[in-house]
Amino acid sequence: MLPLSFPDKRAALFGAFLNRFAIGFVIGAARLPVPGWAQGLIFGVLLSLPDAIITKAYAPILILGAVGGLIIGLIVNKWGI
Repeated sequence: MLPLSFPDKRAALFGAFLNRFAIGFVIGAARLPVPGWAQGLIFGVLLSLPDAIITKAYAPILILGAVGGLIIGLIVNKWGI
């Protein structure tokens, strides 16, 4: 979000932070019948898709969402409930 230009940069950064926080929260709270890494990948991409569509910056947002979701999924699977 930093290299993109927005009328309200602060709101855009806060929205991006909330989106990434939501990814971690949903991955930790949900239980799908798939491995933890796959659950993280699924939710990471699904929750990043609206931001990618709005900003039209598909690659960086979806890649970061997928990688972050995958990592969070692995962590939650190993040390979560």
